[in-house]
Amino acid sequence: MDYLVIKCGGSVFESLPQSFYENIVYVQNELNLKPIIVHGGGPLISSLLTKLGVETTFVNGLRVTTNEVLDIVEMVLSGSVNKRVVRHLIEAGGMAFGASGIDGSLLKAEQVRDCPELGFVGEVVQVKVELLDQIIAQGHIPVISPLGIDERGQRYNINGDTAASAIAKALGARLCFISDIPGIYMNENNEKKTLYKVTKAEVEEMMHNQVITGGMIPKVKAAIDGLAHGIPEASIINGFTKDALLDFCKGKETGTKIILGEEVYSV
Repeated sequence: MDYLVIKCGGSVFESLPQSFYENIVYVQNELNLKPIIVHGGGPLISSLLTKLGVETTFVNGLRVTTNEVLDIVEMVLSGSVNKRVVRHLIEAGGMAFGASGIDGSLLKAEQVRDCPELGFVGEVVQVKVELLDQIIAQGHIPVISPLGIDERGQRYNINGDTAASAIAKALGARLCFISDIPGIYMNENNEKKTLYKVTKAEVEEMMHNQVITGGMIPKVKAAIDGLAHGIPEASIINGFTKDALLDFCKGKETGTKIILGEEVYSV
């Protein structure tokens, strides 16, 4: 199958036009691609944590997750956010199947090794591809909330970008991050220049110089890791630009394509 993993961040999905979801359905029906959506929900999680008086902090764009925070993360991601995305796709004329990475142990995970202060934040060690294939075979678009579980039943909060990359690696899929900006950009003469292509070395330099910060860090790291493990393509595109997803699927220039090689230029 020709898979396409679409990571839709929590900061953008609530504002995306319905035409974006219609494009996903079009991709499935007309371009013969098999879309899989992995979504975030950070702003809604933060909002509910604030309302409940639960303190939350971040390290390198990743949320420190205690058991108390994890309860709320699961409630938001696997509950309200997941089902909203499913509803949008149904309204767009598609068939969608919402699931958590915990369901059926779809995303087997373990605690992040190099940053124990993050708490119950996990990394994916195995993706049950057969479960995704079963959902897809029935004509549904899988909509996955990024939570994982280990063999002991301990659940983990997984960064959505990292989860999307893990699924793309397991499937050999193209990977597309949906953002509310055109991609990665540089400031030149007080003007923002979007980079159409950016290399691994350029990304690492921009992170070192704090040009790339916050929530963009997990995106570019996930993209580079995926490319290093065989995914054919990784790009960041603006979900609010008309037909940007279709342009990406058709190989047209849109957003920022992250590559491992040396070529880089701006548009």
